[in-house]
Amino acid sequence: MLRIRLFEERASRLIAQSKLPGVLHNSIGQEAETVGACMALRDDDYMTGNHRSHGHPIGKGVALGPLMAELFGKKTGVCRGKGGSMHLAAFSAGSLGESGIVGSLMPVAVGAGLSARLRGTDQVCLCFFGDGAANCGPFHESLNLAAIWKLPVIFLCENNRYALYTPQAQTTAIEHVAHRAKAYDIPGIVVDGQDVQVVYNTVSSAVARARSGLGPTLIEAKTYRYCEHYEAGGPHQPPNYRSDSEIAEWRARDPIEIFSTRLLRQGQLTQVDVDAIRMEVEGEIDEAVAFAENSAVPEPHALFEDLFV
Repeated sequence: MLRIRLFEERASRLIAQSKLPGVLHNSIGQEAETVGACMALRDDDYMTGNHRSHGHPIGKGVALGPLMAELFGKKTGVCRGKGGSMHLAAFSAGSLGESGIVGSLMPVAVGAGLSARLRGTDQVCLCFFGDGAANCGPFHESLNLAAIWKLPVIFLCENNRYALYTPQAQTTAIEHVAHRAKAYDIPGIVVDGQDVQVVYNTVSSAVARARSGLGPTLIEAKTYRYCEHYEAGGPHQPPNYRSDSEIAEWRARDPIEIFSTRLLRQGQLTQVDVDAIRMEVEGEIDEAVAFAENSAVPEPHALFEDLFV
């Protein structure tokens, strides 16, 4: 969780200094649901993300240096500098990709589940998507097909309450996205997305169900992003769509603080341990940034590589 938090905080500072191209969609505040879900997987399991997906490959174990280099647009990046912030992929870790097109990776996750079925493996695919994607066509098509064929897919809705700047209550008729699972005769579960252990336990059960051939599960993690919808190098004034009290209420339930406080109370860590972990991760982030800054940009001929035709 600290790797994700500090990676994104550093990326935020870098783009404010105009050192990164494009825009960033950070997930600061959502680390528990990302990590809890990813740690329930095996190394050979698959995962798909969305446009707010720096944390997903980190949770799956992808090295920080190539991820940071991708944000810089360098050829040492996970996609050789061609994907950028919203299009990270690392096949070696089972990360099949991310996309700025909302909901577009949900059918890809179903395809990964079908692939595992046809190849006779017990691999599963974890599909991350937001509450906004739950109102798109691919959501319903993907859940329906996965349910009919009992494919090993875990659909995890990262419900951070807002699709861009619009609150969920203005776009969705029901309070809980997970209740839509009833329409496809699959389990639908709502969990506290700020508690990494709760998410881990819930996703672990869904993974075991999928591996045994019983089909998909829809899990809705109630979470929150502390940052804005996106960050860019130039001036950006978002609309006033959230109250200070709402943000403060969710900041009081910071997922990293919740888990570290629990470990301290249980005697599994001391404050010295916590501080040492943070210092270690800060060093990893420094190394990742140095790796990215010292890497070369792609050569012009790279434009003609990786093309289908």
